[in-house]
Amino acid sequence: MFHVKHEGWAATASLGVDLDGPAIERLERFERRLREKGAPMGMVASSDLPRLRERHILDCLRGAPLLPESGTVCDMGSGAGLPGIVLAIARPDLRFVLVEVRRNRASFLEEATAGLENVVVHGRRLETFRESVEACTARAFAPPLKSWEAAERLLGPSGHLIYWAGATFDAGNDLPIGVSGRLFTTPALARSGPLVIMTRQ
Repeated sequence: MFHVKHEGWAATASLGVDLDGPAIERLERFERRLREKGAPMGMVASSDLPRLRERHILDCLRGAPLLPESGTVCDMGSGAGLPGIVLAIARPDLRFVLVEVRRNRASFLEEATAGLENVVVHGRRLETFRESVEACTARAFAPPLKSWEAAERLLGPSGHLIYWAGATFDAGNDLPIGVSGRLFTTPALARSGPLVIMTRQ
């Protein structure tokens, strides 16, 4: 677990995430990069800066326990690396592919992942990525149906999509037809919507 000198990360325990000191330091460096470069580039809203850690870093971290035990994870439309970079720091045992077609954002991802050996940046359209993966992540990517359609062609037989849903998500109406969904809420982040694990029925 992380050393006591790292303040402001106590909430990770309630998220089911176990981080050591080096991982916390990498997250803090990434958080600074989001403030100093991501926000001016428009990848993080200026209104989010006062609560950047809760709104983005911790919100992404809650997906870490839902990732597979091994294999490759595709972060679809990675943008500022949320959740891809955060999860790659928390789960160095997994390989992450961050897919981002916009050139300036792909460049940001390349810089932000320097030194992270378990990350590859795919700076092209998602349709050009053709690997089979164990999981996909979708946060601020697309509505549930389009996110599932994008992920389904990439997922292996037992693969799953982790979808960051809004607070108004309704499993009865919003889950795509033919898809099983499990919802995970996070009491520690009361304002966050559920995480939805989507799999083939």
